[in-house]
Amino acid sequence: MALTTFFSLCLLIIIAAIQVAGQTTPVAEAPAPAADNCNGIFLQYVFTSGSKIKPTLKTRQPYKFQSILSITNNGLDELKLWRVFVGFQHDEILVSASNAVLADGESFPALVGNGTVFAGFPAADLKTAVETAGDTTQTTAQIKIVGTQFGVGSPNVPMPSNISLENDGFICPKPSMQGKSVMQVCCNKDSNFKTNLTLGEKFSPRQDGDLTIMYDILRTYDSNYWAQVTIANHNPLGRLDNWKLSWDWMNDEFIWEMKGAYPSVVDTSECVFGPQAKFYQNLDFSTGLNCQRRPTLIDLPLEKTNDTKLGMIPFCCRNGTILPPAMDPSKSVSAFQMNVFKMPPDLNRSSFTPPQNWKIEGRLNPDYKCGPPVRVSPTQVPDPSGLLPATSVFASWQVVCNITQPKGASPRCCVSFSAFYNESIIPCPTCACGCPSNNARTCSTKAPALLLPSQALLVPFDNRTKMSLAWADINHLPVSNPLPCGDNCGVSINWHLFTDYRGGWSARITIFNWEDAAFADWFTAVELDKAAAGFDAVYSFNGTMLDGVNNTIFMQGLPGLNYIVAEADGANPEKDPRVPGKQQSVISFTKKNIPNINIPAGDGFPTKLYFNGEECSLPKVLPTSSSSRISSFTVTTSILAAVVVFMLVRQ
Repeated sequence: MALTTFFSLCLLIIIAAIQVAGQTTPVAEAPAPAADNCNGIFLQYVFTSGSKIKPTLKTRQPYKFQSILSITNNGLDELKLWRVFVGFQHDEILVSASNAVLADGESFPALVGNGTVFAGFPAADLKTAVETAGDTTQTTAQIKIVGTQFGVGSPNVPMPSNISLENDGFICPKPSMQGKSVMQVCCNKDSNFKTNLTLGEKFSPRQDGDLTIMYDILRTYDSNYWAQVTIANHNPLGRLDNWKLSWDWMNDEFIWEMKGAYPSVVDTSECVFGPQAKFYQNLDFSTGLNCQRRPTLIDLPLEKTNDTKLGMIPFCCRNGTILPPAMDPSKSVSAFQMNVFKMPPDLNRSSFTPPQNWKIEGRLNPDYKCGPPVRVSPTQVPDPSGLLPATSVFASWQVVCNITQPKGASPRCCVSFSAFYNESIIPCPTCACGCPSNNARTCSTKAPALLLPSQALLVPFDNRTKMSLAWADINHLPVSNPLPCGDNCGVSINWHLFTDYRGGWSARITIFNWEDAAFADWFTAVELDKAAAGFDAVYSFNGTMLDGVNNTIFMQGLPGLNYIVAEADGANPEKDPRVPGKQQSVISFTKKNIPNINIPAGDGFPTKLYFNGEECSLPKVLPTSSSSRISSFTVTTSILAAVVVFMLVRQ
């Protein structure tokens, strides 16, 4: 009886257990990862570690930081040439970044405290999960970032202000934070954006820019290839003089031979003591040109154009001058060729790695920022004879460079204003082109520049002190203590209102070259917002209204006179100051069809002025017309001032 009761109890327990096991009790599921909820481009920035580094400071303590930036394509279309902005905000210095380069062409280490844009390298495109069966190695890019930041130590986390996709046609909302060290955002396609891309195209379309550089593979062998680099200027106000082109080799490539240009440094020692010599054991590196990881290339002089060894390349050998297409289309392009040796694993005829981090600069020219090279359709090379059809090169990459004004950068030219109704010259602003870091004598970087007599424009700044002080004393003008610093500009331009009458007016422009080098094929462009429509003629220059640029007059030297000489010694170098190179012309305007124009009120002064593509610094004030009625006392004072100034110069 007891045994039966025991078995019955066990049976009831088993049945109850089965019933309980069969019940479905709802359990709270963990939230899905943010990436799973994104059907666009998912971006994630994760701060992984940070540590204090030397030196130990009370303020602006440096810290090493490491982060991971991930880009995942969860959409239905391939993401071509991805670019991601990271809003660094702690004066970061990037030391390295895997699988990416900086889109503005900067090399590591790079200052990115105002944010920077990453571009994919060597893989620039992200395929979709649909076409790869979810292969994350093809749909995701992961960038490991190492750098230095200032002032944010543990337990605080130096996160960026923002992350966003920079590709056209995408909308990125404000990113969200997951804890203190993870920032995420999902960027989706803009339904209103229209693109000219065709899905399935093998190559990216060519882009427009102020300056474009083509990297074309002309001939290819297993271990080396010949490339042609072509620089083309498209900006009506852009130009380069004595251009210097640099880039970074990514796989230990080196330059063996060149035609049409040359390295600024001929040195193969880095190959001899590097992996190149171990691989190319039978190569005589003494006959090579350059093994620097970041070479700098310069143009050849004109006399090398027909040199059978170094020249004979179309558009080569112009001493580094690239003009705007409006001046001379044939001189708006520069080209050269080079023989590049490769290193493993690129040892086959079809494997090429174009250089990255391109940078180009010139003498007193605009600043250019260059993007990464983009693979485009092969360039068509015309047959030299003109009888056969054009042939395609093996591969082509395009680098697009645009004119930019770096934060904190100073111009390299300046403008002074004067007028017939005022005796004083308003000179270039103090430190218009930057102040020297170490002054031999104390000067004020904030005090306004002293007004000048007209004679002082021909005298270097260091020799103007007596003249400007005498002029200030005669005209009862305030003088700062210490005196204001100079403008430190290599080129200064004076804009003088010459006449003003009922039917028109005129101005005189004078260009002064204070540099040790001359300017050939120079140009200047003047923007006059209200008065340009009345432009009539330029008498000593060649001047026209510039097509495609509003209210801008373009001026250049006449044939045979397009040369501004360098600064030179005076007649008596021991006593006389140096003399600048100078060019001058009068410009006439009409007031027809320009009602209510007021020249003395400021309508006759430039709103912008460019010299050789560089935007010059303008005065912040205009000459006043209060002295347009000159009394006999003023005339006497002017004569006395001229005598005093003359005597000071003689001394």
